[in-house]
Amino acid sequence: MSQSCSRRRFLQAAITAPAAGTVFSRFLSTASAKGIVKDHSDLKPVADETTGLPLLRLQDGFRYRSFGWTGDVMSDGVVTPEGHDGMGVIAQNGDIVTICRNHEIKGSRTFGPPELTFDPKAGGGCANLQFNVKTGEWLKSWTSLAGTVQNCAGGPTPWGSWLSCEETVIGPHESFRDVQYEHEKHHGWVFEVPAEGPATLEPLQALGRFVHEALAIDPKNGIIYETEDRDTAGFYRFLPNEREVLSKGGTLQMLKIKGQDDLRTGAQRGVRYQAEWVDIADPIRRNTPGKNDGLGVYSQGKAQGATTFGRLEGCWYGDGLVYFNCTDGGEAGLGQIWAFSPEEQTLSLVFQSPSHDILDSPDNLTVSPRGGLVLCEDADLKPLRLHTLSRKGLLQTLAINNIHLHKGEHPRLLGDFTGGEWAGATFSPDGEWLFVNIQDPGVTFAITGPWHELGV
Repeated sequence: MSQSCSRRRFLQAAITAPAAGTVFSRFLSTASAKGIVKDHSDLKPVADETTGLPLLRLQDGFRYRSFGWTGDVMSDGVVTPEGHDGMGVIAQNGDIVTICRNHEIKGSRTFGPPELTFDPKAGGGCANLQFNVKTGEWLKSWTSLAGTVQNCAGGPTPWGSWLSCEETVIGPHESFRDVQYEHEKHHGWVFEVPAEGPATLEPLQALGRFVHEALAIDPKNGIIYETEDRDTAGFYRFLPNEREVLSKGGTLQMLKIKGQDDLRTGAQRGVRYQAEWVDIADPIRRNTPGKNDGLGVYSQGKAQGATTFGRLEGCWYGDGLVYFNCTDGGEAGLGQIWAFSPEEQTLSLVFQSPSHDILDSPDNLTVSPRGGLVLCEDADLKPLRLHTLSRKGLLQTLAINNIHLHKGEHPRLLGDFTGGEWAGATFSPDGEWLFVNIQDPGVTFAITGPWHELGV
């Protein structure tokens, strides 16, 4: 599929999304703990249409197909790596959609061929997958980027590619404490992965070197918003010199909320915080001067009064807004969901969890083409859940991880995986299929059903 065709499709989808003001006002006026469905007993085990196993518990009327388990051989002969994480639909050709999937791996060597490898001693990267939205069938998968580190999330572009983010700032001749090897190159970058053909393997350094998590692009102007997954984190935006050609550089900035040095706690719903932006003079600076802290970008913003968040993770553009999760923010330390309005230059708290049973550590998120959010949980509990937050502010559990593999049920895997985190939620452009991962043991699902009943 040509990039021009892909670009037209995705920009059209963005233009025809629900009006931003409508969704924004509904979230701000109605999202509250009072509307939450706490009782998940009505979610029953549903058999996977691929394996026949009851891998998920789902809302009534929903069904699914699994694909791309860790260890499965992909269409290019490469073994599917572990660590399924962020994901996005990046192209559509007729009924066939192409999805790019991150693999959050440290590793000791690349899983892909040399022509797709950035650093031969790095184990992360991406795979592309194809799915037929009409027949509901998985078609194929192949390696699209390798030799990167801890590809956690990222985001789809309006021009038909995926921006994959490294969640580390490790450098040459260094190793992780639990993996004894030395990298050959600097890491902490964003890479662009096309729907067809190989990635360029050139890191987009102007987007910054920090512990990246996810990003979202405003299709109206090409501005990129980025999250940072650290206990003390910043929210960033990148102003490209040339739209769609990120290799030509641009300006990186960090969010500054007037009068709010730290929004990890103390944030109030119903308040629209006024935003400013401060320039990051050296976007590839790894450390604060005189320290080895990996906070070189963040510290530049803080020196100018920028605002601190806690563990910013999922980030997605929809309905004219940029939504992002603060995984351990809020008074209970269990998660906040924020909405930034590029048009109004305001930030608002959509929701924060008051307890574990309601929402625990939201990570990746996506916006439905109908409005409303899907939230992936990543917490130290079993089983982990996948939630929806409707445009009317109703939080419900869509799915529960039910993967407990017994002897003979899978050729390579055995055990209780119900604590595996949900990741990579993304909808097909028609909104009928939700693609999502469970990171451990590593498997991708396509889920469909009566979305209108959930208001998502």
